[in-house]
Amino acid sequence: MSLPFYTYMLRCSDGTYYVGHTDDLENRIPQHQSGLIPGYTATRLPVELVWSDTFPSRYEALSAERQLKGWSRKKKEALIAGDWDRVSELASRANVLRDGDEPSTSSVSSPPQDERGLMEDTKQRLIGSRRKPVIVLVRPQLGENIGKAARAMLNFGLTELRLVTPRDGWPNPSAGPAAAGADVVLEHAQVFETLADAVADCAHVYATTVRKRGVSKPVLTPEQAAQAVHREVGRSAYVFGPERSGLETEDVALARAIVTVPINPEFGSLNLAQAVILLAYEWSKHAALAQPTVEELLPPAPQEELEGMIAQLETMLEPTGYYRPQARAAATRLTLRNMLTKPGWNHLEVRTMRGVLSALRKGPRKT
Repeated sequence: MSLPFYTYMLRCSDGTYYVGHTDDLENRIPQHQSGLIPGYTATRLPVELVWSDTFPSRYEALSAERQLKGWSRKKKEALIAGDWDRVSELASRANVLRDGDEPSTSSVSSPPQDERGLMEDTKQRLIGSRRKPVIVLVRPQLGENIGKAARAMLNFGLTELRLVTPRDGWPNPSAGPAAAGADVVLEHAQVFETLADAVADCAHVYATTVRKRGVSKPVLTPEQAAQAVHREVGRSAYVFGPERSGLETEDVALARAIVTVPINPEFGSLNLAQAVILLAYEWSKHAALAQPTVEELLPPAPQEELEGMIAQLETMLEPTGYYRPQARAAATRLTLRNMLTKPGWNHLEVRTMRGVLSALRKGPRKT
């Protein structure tokens, strides 16, 4: 099983705090304390470790580091003390103190072991990922498919990818080009020997399969699974099988529920990236993802401009006999007006149409 990553906080001699992340906390802290790491801490010795926590991936540890660096001194010290109520109180204030405020002189120690539950909750609040499912690919065969799955994940805000004994090993040079820029997912992908290891920290495991495996478990649609992931406490995982055969019965047996996509029974084959994107999209519908930028539409033209365009067209039509017979003229004018007012022209469209009418009135240019 992959080693954990750490986010840590040091208190410096001048009362300030330094936040960093590492995959080797045991060696990193002595390096800070001896001044071997140039920069901030080397000029503020001595330093001491006052808080740390573990994360399953470097991406999450880095995210937590970035969050903590933006916190005020008092908020950091509340975290060090394990006082989450105080952290929440400070976060809710409009005038949150910044790190440059007068440092506290009180001595604060690392949280005792029995407060690990509180620290776990703090960790999830820091990175906002408690509701993000882990994507687990079991025995994936092609690097291209792993890359495409990573791309599908990042499209919809998922970043934690776990691989169980990929056929061609890991890293795979074919994955990068297929990911089309989703490098952060590939860089922090973790490799496990067994599916049991890959989902060991997950309280809710969903096996994706389109075939019945003789295992009696709840069967959910992707939408139902997404709602459950957002509702449940604890980490969740979506598990996908190899491209050719899908999950084995033993794999499905590890899951709490089965996710099946309603699909054409005469052609029930989905490729790996398609399956991932379906579940990732359903999850994203309940997450606060940004919508693509929409170009602001111009407001409808003032009625005066629209009337000018209609009058211009009527003036051009009058000499052509368009409104004959006279008995039908009023009805014809009304029909034309209804047609021209229905689209809701903006002022640029009105000007363009009037330009067209003017050009038609003048006739062909002389060469």
